[in-house]
Amino acid sequence: MLIDKILSNLNNFADLGRQKAFELGNPYYYQAANDNEYWRKEMPTGEIFLVLFEVKYDQDGHPIKIVDTFQERIS
Repeated sequence: MLIDKILSNLNNFADLGRQKAFELGNPYYYQAANDNEYWRKEMPTGEIFLVLFEVKYDQDGHPIKIVDTFQERIS
């Protein structure tokens, strides 16, 4: 089954999330091992930035907004 094949390699989840973010025109955020408190923000255009990452929540605790602060361009 296709789902069994996908689930057999959990690395696919990151790729699927990245693909979906780009399909929606959104950036994809991820944290590399050597980035400490910083996150990488990959744009659908392929540009990658190092950012500080904060999630804003509503009164019920649901995430409503991502606020990132630019640190430097990686590529």
